[in-house]
Amino acid sequence: MYEWQRQIQTIVDEIDRCIKNYNDEALTLCFLSRRLGYSEFYTTRKFKEISGIPFRDYLRLRKLAFALKEVRDSEKSILDIAFDYGFSSHEAFTRAFKRTYGVTPSEYRKRPKPVVLRTKITPFDRYFFGLGEIGMKKSEDDIKIYFVTIPAHKYLHIKNYESNGYWDFWQKQNLIPGQDFETICGLLDSIKGNLDDDGGSEPNSGSGQIMAYINDPDGRLCDWGFLRTESHGVRLPADYTGEVPPQMQLMNVPEAEYVVFEHGPFDYEQENRSVEEKIEKAMTEFDFEGTGYRYDTTPGRIIYFYFNPEKHFKYIRPVLKEKN
Repeated sequence: MYEWQRQIQTIVDEIDRCIKNYNDEALTLCFLSRRLGYSEFYTTRKFKEISGIPFRDYLRLRKLAFALKEVRDSEKSILDIAFDYGFSSHEAFTRAFKRTYGVTPSEYRKRPKPVVLRTKITPFDRYFFGLGEIGMKKSEDDIKIYFVTIPAHKYLHIKNYESNGYWDFWQKQNLIPGQDFETICGLLDSIKGNLDDDGGSEPNSGSGQIMAYINDPDGRLCDWGFLRTESHGVRLPADYTGEVPPQMQLMNVPEAEYVVFEHGPFDYEQENRSVEEKIEKAMTEFDFEGTGYRYDTTPGRIIYFYFNPEKHFKYIRPVLKEKN
């Protein structure tokens, strides 16, 4: 079951790995289909059937997404970037860039603006297909709990007042024009100054994109016992003055104190559920006695959720100092 979704996921992972390593020779349909043991025609047909986008279009747009970030963040020449990502000339790269993003690389470097990048697709996810975990492996790691002070920053996001959890959030957002998963994650991926971007390929905290829960009297009553809205966005510097996409909100977040519940790297396919349960238990049972703090459910305070199996599963919850 879902064998071809797994196969296409293999191709998608290989595409990103090769682009990151500037290995253009391995990025041919011939090479990738041979690796799977199928013809180019059949691989191409299955890729589009499962992903919804032709193989060559996906490859071109992923290359351009990586290239745009180098144009935005590095001092490398436009010509060198063009060659690194497999374009035959400065002109060929400029044409492809402008056709996709509406501006030339040189113009974009001078004045970065939000554009929709082609984010990495996920054809196969065990939890999305309702398959659950492989086996019953339980996380053996402890949850680290510590307090931090987070400096003032801004939070660029979309939010939903009715959703309950990650999958439900995107299911509801996908029904709203311009606020679907691909558009929002693509826009956020293009924003310059993302405070949490670790260079990851997935639209999760590895690339600086995070889920967050905003205390809100107009929100939905959650399992933690207070009203909140769910959101997805990126944290930006307090002095960010860049363009804000019309379907998003930019929120000022003052310096404040938080308590962090953090689990380290884990096997997503085998441990995700047990890690989540362990974190939830730690947050429910945490004893604030002697710390001088309590959870802060004041409207406007934000709970940040960082999800990146290669690095961590982490909740950052606002706290309030108790009055003596």
